[in-house]
Amino acid sequence: MDGTPRLRSAFPATPQTTRRTGQARSGSPGIQRPSERLPDIPIVTPSIRTSLPDEPLIPEHVIDAPSQRLYAFTLYCALFAWKVYDFNMLNDTEEQSLWLFMKWIAIDGTFLFGLPNFRIPWLEWSSATMTLLFLGHAVLDGMMMFRIGIPIAAAFGAVNRSVWGAYELAVNEHKVNPKNIEFNESLILGRQIIHILPEGSAVLNPERDSFCIDGMSRMEARLPITINSTNPIAMDLLRVDLETQANETVHISKSQIKTMHREASRLISYSDKINEPKTLYYPVKKPGLYVLAKVIDESNLEVARKRMAHTVVVPCPKANVLPASSDRCRGELSSVDIEVTGTPPMRVKYRKMVNQQPMDATFESIQPEDFVSPLASVDRQSAVTVPAKVDTAWARPQKVRVPLSESLATSGKWVYSISEVQDGFGNTVTYTDRDHDAQERQGSKSSHLHQVISVHERPTINLRGCTPQNPLKVAKGQAEQLPVQFGSTGRGEIADTPYHIEYMFSRQKDVSASGEHTTAAQQKRETVKSSRQKPLIQEAGLYTITGVSTDFCRGDVLEPASCLLTNPPEPKLSIRQEEIFDKCAGSPIGLRVDLDLLGTPPFDVHYQIHRSNERAHQDYHEHVNGLRGQMELTPAQAGEYVYIFKSVSDAVYKNRPLDMKLKQSVKPAASAKLINKDPRKVSCIDDSASFDVALQGEGPFSIEYEIVHNGKRNKFTREKISENMIKIETDSLRDGGEYTLALVSVTDRMGCKEFLKDEAKIQVRHQKPKVGFGHIEGKRRVDMLEGNKVQLPLRLAGEGPWSISYLDQTGKTHSLKVHQPNDRLTVEQEGVYKLTDVMDAYCPGQVDEPAKQFEVSWIPRPELRISQADIARQDGNKFIKNEVCEGEEDAVEVLFKGASPFFAQYTLSSKLDHGTVAPRDKELRAAVNVASMRMDTSQAGTYDYTFKELKDNNYNPDPRRFTPVTVQQKVNARPSVAFANPGKTYSYCSVESDGEEVIPIILHGAPPFNVEVEIKHHGTARPETVSLTDIQSLKHELRIPHSRLHLGKSAVSLRRVSDSRGCSRLLDSTTPRVMIAVHDAPTISPLENHADFCVGDRINFALSGVAPFNVFYEFEGAHRKATATGTTFRRLAEKPGTFTVTGVQDSASQCKASTSLVRHIHGMPSVRVSQGRDSYVDIHEGGEVEILFEFGGVPPFEFTYTRSSNTDKSGKHHRKGVVLDMRHEVSDEYSMRVRAHEEGTYEVVAIRDRYCSYAKPGVNVNWKEAQRKLGY
Repeated sequence: MDGTPRLRSAFPATPQTTRRTGQARSGSPGIQRPSERLPDIPIVTPSIRTSLPDEPLIPEHVIDAPSQRLYAFTLYCALFAWKVYDFNMLNDTEEQSLWLFMKWIAIDGTFLFGLPNFRIPWLEWSSATMTLLFLGHAVLDGMMMFRIGIPIAAAFGAVNRSVWGAYELAVNEHKVNPKNIEFNESLILGRQIIHILPEGSAVLNPERDSFCIDGMSRMEARLPITINSTNPIAMDLLRVDLETQANETVHISKSQIKTMHREASRLISYSDKINEPKTLYYPVKKPGLYVLAKVIDESNLEVARKRMAHTVVVPCPKANVLPASSDRCRGELSSVDIEVTGTPPMRVKYRKMVNQQPMDATFESIQPEDFVSPLASVDRQSAVTVPAKVDTAWARPQKVRVPLSESLATSGKWVYSISEVQDGFGNTVTYTDRDHDAQERQGSKSSHLHQVISVHERPTINLRGCTPQNPLKVAKGQAEQLPVQFGSTGRGEIADTPYHIEYMFSRQKDVSASGEHTTAAQQKRETVKSSRQKPLIQEAGLYTITGVSTDFCRGDVLEPASCLLTNPPEPKLSIRQEEIFDKCAGSPIGLRVDLDLLGTPPFDVHYQIHRSNERAHQDYHEHVNGLRGQMELTPAQAGEYVYIFKSVSDAVYKNRPLDMKLKQSVKPAASAKLINKDPRKVSCIDDSASFDVALQGEGPFSIEYEIVHNGKRNKFTREKISENMIKIETDSLRDGGEYTLALVSVTDRMGCKEFLKDEAKIQVRHQKPKVGFGHIEGKRRVDMLEGNKVQLPLRLAGEGPWSISYLDQTGKTHSLKVHQPNDRLTVEQEGVYKLTDVMDAYCPGQVDEPAKQFEVSWIPRPELRISQADIARQDGNKFIKNEVCEGEEDAVEVLFKGASPFFAQYTLSSKLDHGTVAPRDKELRAAVNVASMRMDTSQAGTYDYTFKELKDNNYNPDPRRFTPVTVQQKVNARPSVAFANPGKTYSYCSVESDGEEVIPIILHGAPPFNVEVEIKHHGTARPETVSLTDIQSLKHELRIPHSRLHLGKSAVSLRRVSDSRGCSRLLDSTTPRVMIAVHDAPTISPLENHADFCVGDRINFALSGVAPFNVFYEFEGAHRKATATGTTFRRLAEKPGTFTVTGVQDSASQCKASTSLVRHIHGMPSVRVSQGRDSYVDIHEGGEVEILFEFGGVPPFEFTYTRSSNTDKSGKHHRKGVVLDMRHEVSDEYSMRVRAHEEGTYEVVAIRDRYCSYAKPGVNVNWKEAQRKLGY
């Protein structure tokens, strides 16, 4: 049960994230009963120690949590001390304030937002809290760093007045709180409380709680019985059975009542007094309707019983999910039923979770049809109880089935779980994760609190790559996969699940003329293990898919769904041969073979060629696209040949064997051809070219060839060649251009001459390759920026790619391969580069002598110098400039060398005489070679201008190439002068004409000083100027004789000051000044016209003169001195006595005026009721009590007392009751007795004697013929 109070009619609180007990609650839903003693919760020690996510980042066994908090607090205090230090050292510049403000914003943000990451106990605040703390620190940082005034004193004063009151000075010269004197509770003490005893009573279940029993965790219900002003010895409860309506009397004996008292005494609300109401609890273990029938007290009399609605104890409600199929298909209905048992109308809260996405829902008013219950018609605030009725049929537990039918539109895991069930009385049972886990462990043995449904996607199927118009061709006797494609209603196919495929098959002979199935079709079913497996088919015919399903769902068949399988005929080959004869010798040189084929094109014919006396053979394949083909078999060498046809293949059948042979004796004709000839052979000028020639036939051979160039043909002959491979080499080719080597003829041993057509081209280069440097802007010289790369132009002749060699500026040789005739050589160092060698793709070349070298130079970097004008001295790269005064204009000239414009980056660092300023980076721009840099003289101190970077139009800043230059200048503070006590008024009495006024002044700067002082007398138009020279110290006394001053006020102002550095300061008219006043003696007079006062009154006097005043007075024989800052002197009369003012003195003349003003202070009257104590008297109806009033003060006394209602049964608490009566009495004596017989609390609210009166706060009394009127 949580800590938030709820109405009895409210539903239970939302379940928390912690694990709940899952037990039925016996009390009202959402109502806490602090008077009931709850059993102790056992401490469970976890068996496995885990590292929780909320443990500190630094484990507590390393540094314990209190130490971590101490370290964090110490760090915070150190940061705050640093912040206070920066605040004290703060200067008035906006840059410094902004920089410090941003600095402390960053530090505070890092500390505050980084602290939760350490997870230190008690320092783990929420994000909202951390944000508020950060905003508070940001406001504080802004007020401190921008010097925004913080009214601390006023705030503390307001807090002090609101908490402790506004303190005032009393006549004893110490501060007291006026409220403690004016509202002195000790002046009126005591009360008389009269209580008339009531009759005893008893009531069953006064709070009308609801109860239930479940027979497991809640074995009994504890019924509350509240008794008042009685001590029962016996009780009878009437129980009506809910099922049979049979009556049963439950007798509670005296011993049981004592046990109930003993158990109730453990509760805080229990009281031992008989007149105090107390609640006893009686346990019952049976459901039923209970009525308090009889209560007997100690006098054997029956105690009155308050008639309330009957108390009903019912079986606790419960709910469970009826078992259903756990596998469904997408688009089906959930069809889940929840069975609810309890007293209607009931309420069930359940949770539906779809793929880890939860959604809560509630069924209200669950009850059988035509069910009538008083619970549905009573007020909701008393719904847990019902009017007194004997019929209990409506309270019997009922079983109601609640259907849940919704479309399962999403595949995945659906979970329906019961969270909570509540009956008509408000009894609630919450099912926790532990209850749901118990269902998982016990299975079907326990009630089902949740139902898990796996929603599966529906499969789809279609064929791919096969239709009746595009049949699937398969060889006879071989099986083929049916080309099915699986899918689903979701995304993609259903993985890792078997598919059940149903299809119709008709043999090819049974297919109708229209390509449809006939009555002879067969229905078949086949299962595959996954979508990667396909069903195998072998028999020719028409296959049509009619259905598909998984283990859970039936799917849809998509088009195309039919496939025709055919068995084409096997390939066949028949051949015809014809010999090929040589025209010269008439001998056979080969065969011409015709191929006749049957089958499915294309065909592949595999054959072998065997030569006699050779063990090896050669395999060949002839590809034929149609049903006919022709091939010529012409071996290159003479011999006996056998041609064996091994196999034939078509588009369907592969490697069908053949048994066909052809034989022939071959004598080929002579031939020759060039070996490995290039289409265009390139040769360098003056070189020769060679070629390999292969000869075939019967040797020896003779060969004729010719070389053709520029229209000239030169023939050559080689004879008696017995080898089959020779090399032909040309003479030196001295002319550039194209040469052709052509084979003319070859003659064999038989003298048969064969003409040849083979030839080769030779391309001879016209010139040698050449290399040289090109020009950049007409020169073989270039200036570049230091560190940059430059590309030197190359000029190359020949055919690429070229390989060149060159020397760098150090003489080292480098090689480079280029591909373009106008390529570039990239270098990055200055110096002279020289070409040494070149070779193109074919031939070595030469270097062009006039263009063989190139010179590279660097452009100079920019330079910065400081003009020597106004430079006092130089120390290396540090220039010391002449000192200047604060606020004077000054500048320094900076000289540049390089390519304009120039950009100089420098850092301004300052060491101020007062405060600190962060270093600032600035930039100096110059369009020409000279720039003026303005010096900062706004505040006194030493300034360093350090140039760190220099940039011109050519070069970017490079710290490695630039030496920093510093200009230093000291700015002297201007001297200042001020009065030691600015705004002070120097006063003296007008009778003191001798002497002089001494006014101290304070100077800052370098002595000696010269100061100009201006004196302006009251009533004169022209001021008087006084010059003071050669002041050697920082403190000086300005002396003005009294004889030079007039009666009234004279203003003394400082106008100008200068020091030895030549710096001066002119002070304006707003500079604080001092006044010299000549006054007369002060006076004092009373503001009241009476001399008698009461304690708590204020004694007021009017003062004339110049404040502050010193007032001298005597009280209780002690002489005192008081100070009054205004024109009114007031003291609070704290205690009785005689107050006499003896003199007054003001601050202008210090003259004391004597006087004698006497005031008498009287004490406040007091009264005691029942000797100042709270007296409690219990009487019966008709009795009376005597009340004693005792007075203190000066008679006669007049007082007012009230009778108010008692705040509890005995009036023991000092809480205000309702005032029932108010009476007024007068007494000339110091005591008085009054009789009373009515119940209530009697107390005095106002008292008055001869001089003074007092009333309690909040009471308004108008005294007759009174000297003062009380109204608080």
